[in-house]
Amino acid sequence: QVQLVESGGGLVQAGGSLRLSCAASGRTFSSYVMGWFRQAPGKEREFVAAIRWSGSNRYYADSVKGRFTISRDNAKNTVYLQMNSLKPEDTALYACAVMLDGTNWGSWGQGTQVTVSS
Repeated sequence: QVQLVESGGGLVQAGGSLRLSCAASGRTFSSYVMGWFRQAPGKEREFVAAIRWSGSNRYYADSVKGRFTISRDNAKNTVYLQMNSLKPEDTALYACAVMLDGTNWGSWGQGTQVTVSS
C-alpha cells in the first residue's frame, strides 16, 4: 500500500517554529484523509491534526488549535504540519498515518522527533 516518511523534526527553543513533512509513496495511493499524531515518553499517542487529500476539511486537537496548521501539496504527495509558538509540552515523536476507514489508521511512518527546550 502506501509508505509514509516523516521529516523536519529537530531541536527548537520555546516560541520557535518547525515544519514537518510527511511524504507518501507507493503504487497504491487512494486515501482520503491523512493525519498527524504524537507520542511523548510515558504518554499515550494523541491525535494532532488531519486533512482530506482533496478538499479543504481540516481537523485539529484542542491543544494545538491556533498554533499548528496542516496542509498538503498533492503534486508532491506530501502533507505538512506547520508548528508555531512551540511549547516544551509539544516535545514528542511525531508520526503521520493514513485513515483506512472511518476510525482506523494505518501505514504509519517511522516518526520524526520534535524537542522543544525552555
